[in-house]
Amino acid sequence: MFFCNLKLNGPRLVKFLFIVMLIIILIIFSIGIYHIFFKKTDKDESDVITLTDTIKTDEVFEITENNYTNILQAVTNDIDSYIGCKIHFTGYVYRLIDFDDDQFVLARDMLVNESTSQSLVVGFLCTYDTAYEFKDDTWVDITGTIVKGDYYGDIAQIEVTNMFECDEPENKYVSVPDDTYIPTSSMF
Repeated sequence: MFFCNLKLNGPRLVKFLFIVMLIIILIIFSIGIYHIFFKKTDKDESDVITLTDTIKTDEVFEITENNYTNILQAVTNDIDSYIGCKIHFTGYVYRLIDFDDDQFVLARDMLVNESTSQSLVVGFLCTYDTAYEFKDDTWVDITGTIVKGDYYGDIAQIEVTNMFECDEPENKYVSVPDDTYIPTSSMF
């Protein structure tokens, strides 16, 4: 009885397997490209998110001492992506001579050089109807919404919705922005 007379040739078998694997990879790649770029979805056009869209949410984002300057830098560099985001943070009231009664900076000190204790004041420009009731250097806790303001040009500004006096935190310094922070339009 004769079943099969099959002679395996090593180099031909390797070429055959390579071609089969290449065909399988091309088929999978083609299906992926089709699904990403050409397949119609059942979703409404407004449900599709593109790279330039911003993601709005009613969530209030908590800013910490560790991410404050990174977030400040990201919002300053791309104000439009963060308009409407709600934030919560603690800082002290800092004013410049040309501010209106309802304006102040929610400030923190950024330690630039630890050995010499050199620091810079950094912060968001804020507006609040009764801001004049809070003296300079008073520590406050705020909740507000990021808007585009005008202070010698476009600037990220926080419209404060809730503000109350609080105690100075143990660590009143914020860290210097680092290069590892990757900003997103969904905020933090």
